[in-house]
Amino acid sequence: MQLHGLHHLTAVSADAPGNHDFYTRVLGMRLVKKTVNQDDVSAYHLFYADGAASPGTDLTFFDWPVRREGRGTHAIVRTGLRVAGTAALDYWAARLAEHGVAHGGVREVDGRPQLAFEDAEGQRLALVADGGGGEAHPWSRSPVPAESQIRGLGPVTLSVPQLRLSALFLTEVLAMREARRYAAPDAPETQVHVFEMGEGGPAAELHLRVEPHLPQAQPGAGGVHHVAFRVRDEEYGHSVDRLNRLRIPSSGPVDRYYFRSLYAREPNGILYEIATDGPGFAVDEPMETLGEGLALPPFLEPRRAEIERGLKPL
Repeated sequence: MQLHGLHHLTAVSADAPGNHDFYTRVLGMRLVKKTVNQDDVSAYHLFYADGAASPGTDLTFFDWPVRREGRGTHAIVRTGLRVAGTAALDYWAARLAEHGVAHGGVREVDGRPQLAFEDAEGQRLALVADGGGGEAHPWSRSPVPAESQIRGLGPVTLSVPQLRLSALFLTEVLAMREARRYAAPDAPETQVHVFEMGEGGPAAELHLRVEPHLPQAQPGAGGVHHVAFRVRDEEYGHSVDRLNRLRIPSSGPVDRYYFRSLYAREPNGILYEIATDGPGFAVDEPMETLGEGLALPPFLEPRRAEIERGLKPL
């Protein structure tokens, strides 16, 4: 198995219109797919990404009428959003303040400058300077200047009550490698272990905080549902076979139309997904108009009228 980095992260919102406003107007991300949860068609599934809807840039939300998340361990606790450098972070510190979004100021975490903040529902985020390497695909209609736009996901931070079994799952099942560790700046007694995949770097890292003193998190708005890792289309079958050979309980192959998926929970209960890069979001909409209408996979298209009646306007 070879994972190549983060594919997407799916969180929970109880306010789809407010969520859409914040991530497009304030954060300047592009809504690249407006669809529904394929297992619960009463709920939007909104995908925000870069200008080209690139794998590894998708921050997505299920819209469910639920109470706020009860924070704790056994959970994904912060999502990194990469920007080019410290100049971009200075821009964002001013922009967030202008929009009334509190933040912790620019500080260094694990050797990288970052800016931590939350959305209105308590979704924990951080803008992380990634040095500007690799490809970037700004969105021409973003309210944020191209040089300061969000470039993609990473790193993603999890909280676990104990490390050993989670680490074994990452290294022995998902073939990640432990790269380093550091003390959490907000809690120096807390060790954070960094696991990387592919070529490494912030777009391909999980940071595990070991926090046995915390209660178990309770799912809700402002929380994260799962994180997904990238495989190439031709590698997907090998991933399915590997989990089967290791007798890891999983969803088995799932075709999400825009990509193929495979789901499994790690020993502390956090849901992981393996997802293919293709075929991508332009399979049913022109690239230039992605996200402007309600997109449904072919098996849901006969129910379009029913589904549209059940969704609130954005």
